[in-house]
Order: sequence, then structure tokens, then C-alpha cells
Amino acid sequence: MEEKQKKNYSLRNTMIATAIMAAIIALVFGLVGGYLALKFLTKSDKVENLLGQKTIEIQESAITNTVDKVGPSVVSITAEQTTRDFFGFLRTGTSAGTGFIVSEDGLILTNKHVVGSESASYTVITSDGKEYKATVKTRDPKYDIAILKIDGNDYSAVDLGDSDSLKVGQTAIAIGNALGQYQNTVTVGVISALGRAIEAGDYSSGESESLDNLIQTDAAINPGNSGGPLVNASGQVIGINTAIDSEAQGIGFSIPINVAKTALASYLERGKIVRPYIGVRYVPITADYAKKNNLPVDHGAIIYAQGDNLAVLPGSPAAKAGLAEGDIIIKVNDTTLTEGLGLVGALSKYKPGDKITITFIRDGKEQKVDLVLAEGS
Repeated sequence: MEEKQKKNYSLRNTMIATAIMAAIIALVFGLVGGYLALKFLTKSDKVENLLGQKTIEIQESAITNTVDKVGPSVVSITAEQTTRDFFGFLRTGTSAGTGFIVSEDGLILTNKHVVGSESASYTVITSDGKEYKATVKTRDPKYDIAILKIDGNDYSAVDLGDSDSLKVGQTAIAIGNALGQYQNTVTVGVISALGRAIEAGDYSSGESESLDNLIQTDAAINPGNSGGPLVNASGQVIGINTAIDSEAQGIGFSIPINVAKTALASYLERGKIVRPYIGVRYVPITADYAKKNNLPVDHGAIIYAQGDNLAVLPGSPAAKAGLAEGDIIIKVNDTTLTEGLGLVGALSKYKPGDKITITFIRDGKEQKVDLVLAEGS
């Protein structure tokens, strides 16, 4: 009996010792595990912060590299015009805009409304502060585009991109002479939308024109930025800044650079900007217009006489092809007309002499006709 009690006592002590040892081991492993976990998490946070910082640095580097690349090609344009007031006194007025150099021999792209006056004199100020007298070589008959020339050679020219490949959300950088006094101001945003149509007004002249197929951006565009470049993150010009929505914040519009490229090519080939035309007067169709007039489609261009003007010009490509008043043009080749892309925009990629196919609706039936584009004025 005594021997049995001794064995039970010894077994109990062994169990207690084992439990104590297990507790100590668990405590040690817990402390070590906690320490290692803390070290790992701290290291992970540092890695995450490092990667985030690296991403920010890469983005900032892309923007600064773009500005360094394009900035030397951006110019300020000032217009000076002398007029006689009601009392016979001479008054001199000035205005300002932006442009960018597109050739080493000093060709400059800008907006037509920046250099719209035939009687004004124009001065170009380059990024290094030098001033040059500028000559307006040609103005686009259909778009808000003009080409200037300054004397000299070895200018830094921009790299023109491809506006047809743009995607909503990609980086957009605007550079220009903001408010006519802050030269080469840089603003950054994104491409907000493509294929926008607007009625753009020139406050200085009181004139307005309809523009379509425009790039919308939230990169800040201010008065004085007109004619300046809209640039992608690779330093390529993708648009010409042309208008803002004065009733909104962060809504600006740019002419796609591919439209300007065809204008530039036309000037280099012919000495002036020519645009193709088919010879019709029309009304752009919107969903609201289609509903009010019970039209079979909610997009396109309906050939329509305006006042004493004929709907189809005699001898024009449209007349030769048999188009008539009331026909609804819905396609140019494979391009469908929309509220954002009208007939002028759809024709902008072509030149006089090109053969195209017009798809139209007459009496509710879809038809096609080929025609050869003529030179517009």
C-alpha cells in the first residue's frame, strides 16, 4: 500500500513537471512567434510603402519627362490690332493664345480663333523668351485650326501621336499660356470622354462654330490655353486644346491631333488647308430631334434646305451621286454618324479626290451610293 502511494506521488510530480515544461515551451514559442510576426509585418509594410512610393515616383517621372520633352516646343502667341473707335480715336487691343512647333523650320499649329483676324499682327514668344514676328499661312475652313510660320531653323518640334488609339482614363497633360500671362503652365488629368460635340464661342469676336469628334479632358484648360497641346504620358501631342465649358469645372475639349495632321499634310502639299466636301446642307440628328420629327433613326445627318439655300448643291458630288433632300446619311464608309461624330468629322480623315461610300435612308429603306469627294472652301 505504501509502495503504491509512492508510485502515485511520483507519477503526479512527473505530470506536473511535464505540464510546467509544456507551458514554458509554449510561452517561448509564443514570444518568438510574436517577435517574428512583428518583424515580418513591419518588413511587409515597408515593402508596401516602398512599392507605393516607387509607383508615385514613376508617375511623377513620366509627367516631368513629358514636360521636359514638349515644353521647349510650346509657344505663346499674342495678337495686336489697332481699330478706330466711335470718336475717331485709334485703339490698340491685344489678345493671347498658345501654339506648338511642328517642324524644325518654324511651322506652328494653333487654333483658328487665336489668329482669326486678317488685320492683326502676331508675335510668337518661344519657351526661352525670344520673340518672333509670325505669319499666318493658312486657316482651316472646317475646323478651329490654323498654321503659323516664324523665321529660323533648328527649332524643337513636337512628336505627333495617334488620336484614334486614345482610351478613356489615360493620362492627359495640357501645356499653355494660361490667362495670357502664365507661359507654359502645366496641368494634368485624364481623357474623360471621346467623340464629344459642342458649340464653341469666341468671346473676343462673338462668333461661334459647331465642333464634333472632340476629346474631353479634366486637365485644366484656361483662357489663353487655346491652341496649346494636349499630350499623353509618352510625350506625344494627341490634341489641340480649343474650348472649355464655362458652366462646369474640369471640362475642356481638344481637337484630335489626327484631324490636325491631315490639315498639316494638306498645307505641305497644296500650300493651304483644304477639306473634302460632298455638297449638302443638313441638320445633325439627335435622339430628341428624331423623336419630334418621327424619324426612323436617332443618329445621322438629314439633308435639309436652309432658307433660300438649296439642300444639295448643283454639280456637287452629292448631286452627281443622286442624293436628295430628305435623305438621312448614317454612314461614311464603315463609320457610323453619331451625336458626337457628325458628317464633317467623319469626312475629316479623307481628302479631295478620295472615293467613299455613303449609306443613307430614303423612304425608310437603307441604300448605298459611291461618290468622289471634292475640294471644300
